[in-house]
Amino acid sequence: MIRRRGPDRGSMAVETVLVAPVLVAFLLLVVAFGRYVAIRGEVEAATRDAVRAASLERSPAAARREANRTAAATLDGRDCTAVGLGGAFVAGGTITTTLRCKVSFDQLGLLGLPGSVSVTATSSAPLDVYRRVV
Repeated sequence: MIRRRGPDRGSMAVETVLVAPVLVAFLLLVVAFGRYVAIRGEVEAATRDAVRAASLERSPAAARREANRTAAATLDGRDCTAVGLGGAFVAGGTITTTLRCKVSFDQLGLLGLPGSVSVTATSSAPLDVYRRVV
């Protein structure tokens, strides 16, 4: 003999309808944070590559040009500012690159996140003590 409970009938459907939007919003939030972490890693790698390429050049102008070229090749079309190059460009000095890019959350639906967030990374590299600079 099968007993049926009258008052609980259909409660699972109601629970599913109430919980499903919360789960979807949570998944979109995980995707947003994953996108932020991935782009932050790319920006940090680009600044490391850019400062290394700049440290191999002989003049500040050539170093800036090479840093921008290397960062653009590494980031491949991301929305970023030009690489900032600072520090002492002398034998034995240290140079620093700074790069700022935007992480877009536009395609993630109605999560309430801002349209984009800025990511900034900085890397430094020493110049060879025995090199000649212009």
